[in-house]
Amino acid sequence: MRFVVDNSFIKIAITPPYFYQGEAHAISSLLQGREFDYVHLRKPEATEPEMAELLKEIPEEFRGRITLHDHFSLADKFGIGGIHLNSRSSQVPSGWHGRVSRSAHSFSECNDCYTIDYVTLSPIFDSISKPGYQGLFNKQELDSFLKETKARVVALGGVTRHECDYLKAQGFHGVAMLSDAWRKHIDLSCFKLQFITNPVSVSDAYTQVKNALQGGCRWIQLRWKEAPDRDIIEASSLISVLCKEYGAVFLLHDHVELVEICHADGVHLGKNDMPLLQARKILGPGKIIGATANTPEDIFIAASDSADYVGYGPFRFTTTKKKLSPVLGLDGYKIAMEFMSKQGIRLPVVAIGGIEKDDIADIMSTSVDGVAVSGAIIRSDNPVVATERIIKALANNNQD
Repeated sequence: MRFVVDNSFIKIAITPPYFYQGEAHAISSLLQGREFDYVHLRKPEATEPEMAELLKEIPEEFRGRITLHDHFSLADKFGIGGIHLNSRSSQVPSGWHGRVSRSAHSFSECNDCYTIDYVTLSPIFDSISKPGYQGLFNKQELDSFLKETKARVVALGGVTRHECDYLKAQGFHGVAMLSDAWRKHIDLSCFKLQFITNPVSVSDAYTQVKNALQGGCRWIQLRWKEAPDRDIIEASSLISVLCKEYGAVFLLHDHVELVEICHADGVHLGKNDMPLLQARKILGPGKIIGATANTPEDIFIAASDSADYVGYGPFRFTTTKKKLSPVLGLDGYKIAMEFMSKQGIRLPVVAIGGIEKDDIADIMSTSVDGVAVSGAIIRSDNPVVATERIIKALANNNQD
């Protein structure tokens, strides 16, 4: 029996299957922060040259904490510390002395792995990124298995930071995370009210955002259809500073290519904008990407394509958006939330479309996570006060 890993509880981050700009920096930052012990490079369709290019960009000091799922020949060349066996790469290379791990989907598979450093057992919980992909094991079965097995078992599948203490107490030797390791955490208190701009000039965009922030809003979306890039960039240079001062999230509507230069936290994509998966490959998992949805099926697709949240609507007719989809009303939200529960979809949902302050109690009763507002603030006599009143209505709803 050989163990390179000690007996401490380990935390593993598994990369998304695609490459993205700045990935080496994201991996290095994750390891430098010490929250995670290892990063598994899992890219099933990557070529050996592609993987080598990524490894070159990762500083040598972190390579010992990298585990490869493929192209094991690169391990010695780059000083990689671990290899992970799977259906594609099932044999330990001759002469290998680093960490060895393996994937398993049953108790019997795990029991066969008692001679290696650790085995990932999945899925433990319902998947975050794959709707309908549900956990396989009940608590009693796991408790019994973990007490008896000689294997060092790491929990995988739907695992987030919130379950670490529970899984450690249950007897797992560690946890492995995919989505939750890389995604930017969404603070639902900020998410509860989203302000969407509808400006006619750079100064108007700035004023609209400043009013909303002063009124207590902490989630801003710069939506300025048909504006030239130079105006979006100029407005963002002012708005991003404001949002930083107030501790607010700042998203662009569309304009994936401008997110970095505009210092935005992410982007919201309409149904006719860039496909979500394409945007994710450009921005990576660390940026927030929201998706517009008009039907439960749209929500399912957004969840499958790694959206961080869904803007669901329209609640009623609104003059701030062209080509409006059929209105949902309260019943539409109830149907959608029931659908998400049945499908095991865990995505924050913000209601959107013609929402006024007096609608908030009824809308929030459907179990959505927040409301997105534009005209109700912009068209008011005092946008700061209007925002404050909406914030108060949301707070009162929480107390009910």
